Amino acid sequence: MAVRQRDRRVDFQTATQGKLTGLKDPEVLGVAAAQNRILVTHDRRTIPRHFRNRIESGENSPGVFIVSQFEPIGPVVEALLLIWAASDARDWENQIRHLPSLAAHVFAR
Repeated sequence: MAVRQRDRRVDFQTATQGKLTGLKDPEVLGVAAAQNRILVTHDRRTIPRHFRNRIESGENSPGVFIVSQFEPIGPVVEALLLIWAASDARDWENQIRHLPSLAAHVFAR
């Protein structure tokens, strides 16, 4: 929600809005792919394994951004907005990245 509050042009949905709550990881990745949405998740334990399985089986993904649940929201929002403004969604296809540290390395100020 904080991303949309900062910039209404960003097409961002929460898990609840995307009807992802209660789905298993492969289903979440499938819904994200069907909707052509990059998945932003706190799940660094199981999502990477399911993401890898998906890619290895020949299925595509718009990408996954992993964010620590202990990361302050401000830098995460800044990273997402910077990535949205400075790249194309296709740049993240079939990639899994950790935020916000990615923004500091790729988009140095």
